[in-house]
Amino acid sequence: MGSELLHAPLTEAIVGGFYDVYNELGHGFLESVYRRSLLIALRDRGLRVEAEVEVAVRFREREVGSFRADLVVEDAVVVELKVARAIDPVHEAQLLHYLKASRLEVGLLLNFGEQPRFKRLVLANTRKNPRSSA
Repeated sequence: MGSELLHAPLTEAIVGGFYDVYNELGHGFLESVYRRSLLIALRDRGLRVEAEVEVAVRFREREVGSFRADLVVEDAVVVELKVARAIDPVHEAQLLHYLKASRLEVGLLLNFGEQPRFKRLVLANTRKNPRSSA
């Protein structure tokens, strides 16, 4: 892989859409408003986006729970949206768990707080426990 970031052009497009939404709406709306707006912005960029995608959590090849990812873009990047003062370690842990439970390797945490912030997380499939990953 060298110095190339996994899915770099795609994550750049998603972050660009994030700033488009933030610059137009500002802060103060509910997460659902930002999710729907980002869905429109990313689709307007020609990206394939699914909202509230259910992902199963598996243990010993049995489903033990599930979560809903805010957005999955191009079946490659999971996007978690927040409206908070700052990105908190618990938000990062949540996204990391989403990556661990899925076959997706790249996640973006986008915070529509007073200051727009994002964090990119990567968890390679080779580092996941194959018995627990879906």
